[in-house]
Amino acid sequence: MRTTFDLSPLYRSSIGFDRVFNLLENANRVGDSWPPYDIVRSGEDAYRVTIAAAGFSEDDLDITHEPNLLIVTGEREEEGGVEYLHRGLAAQRFTRRFELADHVKVAGAALSNGLLTIELVREVPEEMKPRRIAIATGRDASKVEQIEARKQAA
Repeated sequence: MRTTFDLSPLYRSSIGFDRVFNLLENANRVGDSWPPYDIVRSGEDAYRVTIAAAGFSEDDLDITHEPNLLIVTGEREEEGGVEYLHRGLAAQRFTRRFELADHVKVAGAALSNGLLTIELVREVPEEMKPRRIAIATGRDASKVEQIEARKQAA
């Protein structure tokens, strides 16, 4: 049983949340389950995506990082002149899309033993990080008010 939610009432009263609504709508889609993958949190601001890409070489794989989106595609060229009696190894083309949070960047990628590993790191700009604001008291407070008054008078 599939349950879908009508998000149209939320569109009428919200501005700038389009990306959130798209994520909610896309979460309900049943996608292709091949190739299998893992997502691991390897640190406070570090993540690792591991995709089973057996039989694919570095030349067969493509990793694209767009704003808030990581796209991994794989496409192998067919071997000519080969007659298969049984074909159990998947060699089909694939595309995997991963929605990324703001400020998540690709730190690197490696292919080893049939596993494609993509390292991700969240790098929040210094101006976006929380900062502590000092509270002026007593004599210091009057100095702040005098400075502000001088700025307005100038």
